[in-house]
Amino acid sequence: MSTVNTNNAVNANLMAAMNGVPAASSSSATASGSSVSAMQSQFMNLLVTQLKNQDPLNPMNNTQITSQLAQLSTVQGVQQLNSTLTSLMNSYQSAQTLQASGMIGHNVLANGSTLAYSGSATNFGVNLASAADKVTVNLVNAAGQTVDTFNLGAQPAGVIPLQWNGTGSNGQPAPNGNYTIQVNASSSGQTVNAQPLVYGQVASVLNGANGAQLEVNGLGTVSLSSVAQVF
Repeated sequence: MSTVNTNNAVNANLMAAMNGVPAASSSSATASGSSVSAMQSQFMNLLVTQLKNQDPLNPMNNTQITSQLAQLSTVQGVQQLNSTLTSLMNSYQSAQTLQASGMIGHNVLANGSTLAYSGSATNFGVNLASAADKVTVNLVNAAGQTVDTFNLGAQPAGVIPLQWNGTGSNGQPAPNGNYTIQVNASSSGQTVNAQPLVYGQVASVLNGANGAQLEVNGLGTVSLSSVAQVF
């Protein structure tokens, strides 16, 4: 590269971006926040300084200049793309939160495996990734004992709403408490992916770093993507 007069100071972040050297983490935020017009001005100052101080016997050729212009264009494009994506993400999250607010007061079936029984009939469900010719659901107590079993037979893909009245397989009422939902599903001897679902009412909507989340009574915070059915 041609000799450059060291009296002409050039922004270190611009030099790093043009030469493919990653900037330090402490300066990344500053570089990303600088305006595109400022970077263009700095680049032109650098280019003019290079041309003024180039070796007359070995001047810069068109390829070198074109390459540096292309590097500047790439840096500008990445900055503009990041800005656009950030704006789109913020808009998407706001729209998602507004849409989710319509679920307040509604009941949902969401991913979960703990059924809370408190003396009255309790809703839950199963979500099958594909059709199955055999589906069995077991409710297991804290001691690891199977309290009740649902033999559902063949079922299509999708959500299967279920309800447990608290009576065990032995015909006796089960004590209040938490029970684990275990699902076994198969088709022609091959395991079918099956997700147990728990039931609750949406109390509020939160707009977190990962998008809209639901506060569901009895379940806590639930991501919007884990909701399988709304009632």
